[in-house]
Amino acid sequence: MKSHQEPRSGSSCAACKLLKRRCTPTCQFAPYFRSDEPNKFAKVHKVFGASNVSKILNEVPEQQREDAVSSLVYEADVRLRDPVYGCIGAIASLQKKMVELQHDLILARARLAYYVDQTVLFSGDGVNMCPVIDMVEASNGQDCLSFDHFSQFPFP
Repeated sequence: MKSHQEPRSGSSCAACKLLKRRCTPTCQFAPYFRSDEPNKFAKVHKVFGASNVSKILNEVPEQQREDAVSSLVYEADVRLRDPVYGCIGAIASLQKKMVELQHDLILARARLAYYVDQTVLFSGDGVNMCPVIDMVEASNGQDCLSFDHFSQFPFP
């Protein structure tokens, strides 16, 4: 973690550069907004304002300020990309994707189970190992069993 007593280079921090003010040795922004990352503070300033960021940093314990700044930067970045929903939009999008992937996983498992069952039913030498299939074949192609429970899975 960075602290306020950490020595800095002679240049101003990104916050003081953007605000066009002289960066003092006690600048509260300097440990978190280095001069080589000007966009980091610019985004936070555009969304929250320098005064609000200053208030937030003063309210957060010093050992948690680095995490608070990271959160502010992330929220500002997402808010600039999606001004209406911000982080909530990103979370909703990820949740929707997760539901889609869970559905795909269930479908893949069902297909895998179907194909595994098919390889178990027929041995490698072509002998039918399933007496139920023999019953269907013996009935001259008339299906005496219902296989409707497989119709919900689109098999290739």
